[in-house]
Amino acid sequence: MAKLHKDEREIPRLTHQRDAVLRVIREREDHPTAGEIFVAARQRLPGISYATVYNSLRYLRDAGLVSEIKSGDSASRYDRETDRHDHAICTDCGRLADFDLPEAVNLMRAAARKSHFQPESVHLTL
Repeated sequence: MAKLHKDEREIPRLTHQRDAVLRVIREREDHPTAGEIFVAARQRLPGISYATVYNSLRYLRDAGLVSEIKSGDSASRYDRETDRHDHAICTDCGRLADFDLPEAVNLMRAAARKSHFQPESVHLTL
């Protein structure tokens, strides 16, 4: 079996609504909120509801097809990149940028040793 590129992961059969939501996220360079995804998905499927977008986002996140970025009390943002990477968030405008800091993994391992917790994932947000 040929190895798939990270953007070509095998996608399970999706409903039209879930497929529309996934395409919106994958076609964007930024990290949209559910509201922004809803607006773009309505251009593809005029009858799609806000609840369907939220349910689709939850499904896509749980299936590992998108990642959810939570930042304090702000609205979650969604990322087409599901491989481990870090984020910087501007406190003035809210813009979110990707970056990779491999040292974050070592930092989390050290924190796990000191706290006696077993980390399930490592994500650094600045």
